[in-house]
Amino acid sequence: MHDGPRRTDLGPDPPVDTIDTGSVHREVTEGRALCLSGGGYRAVLFHLGALWRLNELGWLPTLDRVSSVSGGSIVASLLGLRWRALGFDAAGVAAQFGSEIVAPLRALASRTIDLPAIALGIPLPGTVNDRLAGLFRARLFGRATLRDLPGDGEGPRIVINASNLQSGALWRFMKPYMRDWRVGEVRRPRLGVAAAVAASSAFPPVLSPAIVRLSPSAFTPRSGSDLQREPYTRTVHLTDGGVYDNLGLETAWKRYRTILVSDAGQRMEPEPRPARDWARQSYRVYELVDEQVRSLRVRQLLASYQRGERLGAYFAIRSGIERFGIDTPLAAPLERTRALASLATRLRALAPDLQERLINWGYAVRDVAMRRHVDPSLDAPAGFPYPASGI
Repeated sequence: MHDGPRRTDLGPDPPVDTIDTGSVHREVTEGRALCLSGGGYRAVLFHLGALWRLNELGWLPTLDRVSSVSGGSIVASLLGLRWRALGFDAAGVAAQFGSEIVAPLRALASRTIDLPAIALGIPLPGTVNDRLAGLFRARLFGRATLRDLPGDGEGPRIVINASNLQSGALWRFMKPYMRDWRVGEVRRPRLGVAAAVAASSAFPPVLSPAIVRLSPSAFTPRSGSDLQREPYTRTVHLTDGGVYDNLGLETAWKRYRTILVSDAGQRMEPEPRPARDWARQSYRVYELVDEQVRSLRVRQLLASYQRGERLGAYFAIRSGIERFGIDTPLAAPLERTRALASLATRLRALAPDLQERLINWGYAVRDVAMRRHVDPSLDAPAGFPYPASGI
């Protein structure tokens, strides 16, 4: 699906039709977008290392948009909420990046929050996702709402993505509005950032769904395509943004020419003897479908780079650093980076040394991706953020 007029030349019963999603952006602009994938605390720390290197390069204030899902939404949301306190200098480097971004995210990653959310959400009133939102609120975001994120001209547009179980479309949370192109748009939402991030992180089945209760009158009239009616406009059922788009790519792809993608997602591993029982076989089939959808998005992105339609760089937690062809990369042995990539997609406490290795890896691979594909004149870094930990 893409923005544009509905075609009428495919016959009376076309197998595929293009859809107008209501976007006013018909052409890409010369702006810059950063996409942060899902992946639990593994993703949080990997993306943190990538942001660390972007900050050193003075790239953070040049970003027009940060689009995120799941674990990436934790990072993106904190970046937006702390933007005004980062203290950018004339070179675009944030002096307070360590205290405002690194320290809070490492503190969060030192605590397990998925199991407490499940343990409290099952027997008590409310849902597991309500408990997850409460823990995000207590541990990181406080009472901040979407209105506290940077406005246009104040910093990058932060887009927190979730998947709508009712419409099958992407649900986007941001400061100016939250919307689903089928259900419609709510302008200037007062929803808490913690609730939005919990919806984006509603990993199925245990942390899902997130239920957002709204008033139908809150929707902008005629802003939805075909589902702007009850019950869709009164109770919205959301799951992990990665179900629809684990790269957070779609809202950036439609708008900007320069796309930087940090992918901390896991890869489906071979299984020589797949289970025959319906439950485990169904999960294996789900993994296969998910893997192919992700692969198609990556192929689309890489092909656009190759054709010159987009600029930027894609890199993944499972990348091999030697494949970037940089003569002076930081040391990142493949067996160690693959071990980091295989960490479970959990919001489970990680030991300090493991946190530092993940940060170092995100920093190292962001560095070679930038020097290889974005700006070959960039200087090599002096070393890892945490030299003693390495990879």
